[in-house]
Amino acid sequence: MDFLRPAAWEDALAAKAEHPAAVPLAGGTDVMVEINFDHRRPDHLLDLSRIGELSDWEVGERTVRLGASVPYSAIMEHLRAELPGLALAAHTVASPQIRNRGGVGGNLGTASPAGDAHPALLAAGAEVEAVSVRGTRMIPIDAFYTGVKRNALAPDELIRAVHIARADGPQQFSKVGTRNAMVIAVCAFSVALHPGARTVRTGIGSAAPTPVRATAAEEFLNAALDEGGFWESGATLTPSLAREFATLAAGACNPIDDVRGTARYRRHAVGVLARRTLGWTWEQYRTGRTLEGAR
Repeated sequence: MDFLRPAAWEDALAAKAEHPAAVPLAGGTDVMVEINFDHRRPDHLLDLSRIGELSDWEVGERTVRLGASVPYSAIMEHLRAELPGLALAAHTVASPQIRNRGGVGGNLGTASPAGDAHPALLAAGAEVEAVSVRGTRMIPIDAFYTGVKRNALAPDELIRAVHIARADGPQQFSKVGTRNAMVIAVCAFSVALHPGARTVRTGIGSAAPTPVRATAAEEFLNAALDEGGFWESGATLTPSLAREFATLAAGACNPIDDVRGTARYRRHAVGVLARRTLGWTWEQYRTGRTLEGAR
């Protein structure tokens, strides 16, 4: 196994162009586990840890540009107001040591359906900045996941950053695991209210071959909120509305039985998470409370 360690972004792109099968290594929280268990033995590892710009973020007027290697701990500390859903997801990632190393770029590159960042990125409507020596393209998050641990990156592309709209409404994330820490999700659910567009977006993790949105649940809720005048009135959501949203969210799943849980349990749990996170976000919206106030 050859170890490539470029010192500049341009050198990294050149190395990836020359060795398209090279596996990028930044935090290493996924890649090194696979190598240690001999599940993967690439010919080349492409170490990106010396490229400082990948650990930078920029808060713009409307969006946050999040470098691929920004650690989860930095998101929790510095971007809670701008990216509340992702910050909540970051809290559930493994241990403090791993949160100090791992980042969203690694989650996206691995594209595991159980990755903690995916539901929040789907709910927020993120875009992935993919770069190669050929140029840059922006991949909508809805088009990024193409199969089990597969994504839309070309062989010579690297993830440079993720662009995420600054939250204009409450966002929530919740996860079920076999214990409270250091655990892969049995299932996870995220919801984001977008009052400016009067829409709701969702994200589901570990309950289908890829991270998915509950589009039928979104369409139902968007119509119900609009027709019922909920955005204007801030009225409490009816229990029947919340139940239907939860049922449709559970219906978006296509889970499997595995050592962490059964398919039946995952569907049930996603429905419960959908109902609860909707209740939390809507209560924040109607009362004007901040994320910290609702925790």
